[in-house]
Amino acid sequence: MGSNDTDQLLVERVKRGEKAAFDILVLKYQQRVVNLVSRFVRGHADAQDVTQEAFLKAYRALPNFRGDSAFYTWLYRIAVNTAKNYLATQARRSGEVDQDISEIEQIESNDALRDKATPERLLLRDEIQATVVSAINDLPEDLRMAIMLREVDGMSYEDIAGVMECPIGTVRSRIFRAREAVDKQLKPLLDE
Repeated sequence: MGSNDTDQLLVERVKRGEKAAFDILVLKYQQRVVNLVSRFVRGHADAQDVTQEAFLKAYRALPNFRGDSAFYTWLYRIAVNTAKNYLATQARRSGEVDQDISEIEQIESNDALRDKATPERLLLRDEIQATVVSAINDLPEDLRMAIMLREVDGMSYEDIAGVMECPIGTVRSRIFRAREAVDKQLKPLLDE
């Protein structure tokens, strides 16, 4: 039995009134949702609050979950929308217009950038990391979300299409364009 099948069984149990089944889903996905929300929301306490709100929304909406997509895909969409709503509320309160997504933690763990820790390589690694983060942050939201879902979260094209509510062809195009934009920014560094 796969993870999606297990999730579907838990969802059915929740729909029948077994609240403990939802606790299992929360335990299973809580850290992934916190990590996701942390990319949008600054501050650990705020990310925790937004995560809790996302799970509350999911619990309330669970009777409407039809199982057309994986549970996590559905939950992911709720979490992203909750984070966006939080940012919009914060922006209205503070008068800010734009919020940056925090840096990508996985870039630093890329073994190809760590092969020999000479000062020159360390400097190049830092420049590459900063360039990638900057290039991704400069992307339009639809491209940024598509590339983050694919490269950071490792989601399939089908799951990304479900989260972004668009055809798979559009997902492929967005990821291609995002990679192209990042490559364009990296080319001068790598040519040196």
